[in-house]
Amino acid sequence: MERNKQPKWESKVSTTLTHASAGQIWPLFNDFFNLLKWFPNLPTCYGIHGTNGEVGCIRYCSGFELPSEDGVNSISWSTERLIATDPIDRIIAYEIVDSNTGFKSYVSKVKIVPEGDDGQDLGCVIEWSFSVEPVEGWVLEDLVKKYEYGLQGMAKKMEDAIRCTEQGQGEE
Repeated sequence: MERNKQPKWESKVSTTLTHASAGQIWPLFNDFFNLLKWFPNLPTCYGIHGTNGEVGCIRYCSGFELPSEDGVNSISWSTERLIATDPIDRIIAYEIVDSNTGFKSYVSKVKIVPEGDDGQDLGCVIEWSFSVEPVEGWVLEDLVKKYEYGLQGMAKKMEDAIRCTEQGQGEE
């Protein structure tokens, strides 16, 4: 008997950074094992297989509370494999290998797009897209809002860190 198959959920969120270049932001995303430095409220993220930033490496992330039907929240976790990295176009892609969030066939891509022409790097846009089978108990719009919130928080933390680094270098 064939299951009634819904189309995959697909979406993309983006944010513009005006105080950080694509060249400054790219290494922060390519540091695959250290997402906890940038993602809001993510207390745990570390490598469990392979070399950080190389295709095939796997990270473990945990820390978000998941509501449950019985009222007892649990902590979410996932293992995620880096499936592509392109330092020229500044793209990483990863998939969820295993999780307790209900995500199946999850693939995500992050692209850092420079702003400006003729070598003038006047900021950048971070584009984060995902594709996943519909998740029972979730609504696509709520998932997109979580991505928007997460990306906005990441962008702010990244820009703040770059500003601090630049200010520290200027004082020497």
